[in-house]
Amino acid sequence: MGQLKIIIGAVLVVAVFIGSAAIFTVDEREKVILFRLGEIVRTDYDPGLHLKTPFVNNVRKFDARIQTLDAEPERFLTGEKKNLIVDSFVEWKINDVASFYTATGGDSLIANVRLSQIIKDGLRGEFAKRTIKEAISGERAEIMKFITAQANKEAQAFGIDIVDVRIKRIDFPADISDSV
Repeated sequence: MGQLKIIIGAVLVVAVFIGSAAIFTVDEREKVILFRLGEIVRTDYDPGLHLKTPFVNNVRKFDARIQTLDAEPERFLTGEKKNLIVDSFVEWKINDVASFYTATGGDSLIANVRLSQIIKDGLRGEFAKRTIKEAISGERAEIMKFITAQANKEAQAFGIDIVDVRIKRIDFPADISDSV
């Protein structure tokens, strides 16, 4: 009788362990990829409780909320060949989780580096077309709108949707500020 209780207890422990390995939850703030032996099987999960095959399938979760990339201030040349220091930030979110995982390995830091380069290239091109006066006063909104649209096209390859690109500050370098 004592051995029967031990066997039943062991079977229950194993059943609970396997059952817990077969269940996963998806929060509404997450996007999920289901893998079968390392291969992407499914990405379109709704929030809630879901089942998977234990020990064969694994799940990787990603933050689906809007994320912010606050870039370091960068020097850009205007059309007059004058330097400006531009401080900007980007708001982005994961649009296609399979493409995001394939392009970045699921690493937000790699995504931030790639987005930072896209934004810097776009800003460099836009400031090179304008004079200091146009860049500082008149056409700031146009620059942000154009950069958002252009960066969104390029970021689609990474499974990323650019929500907004904003220019926080445009300053003169210290040597020019002192002379002004």
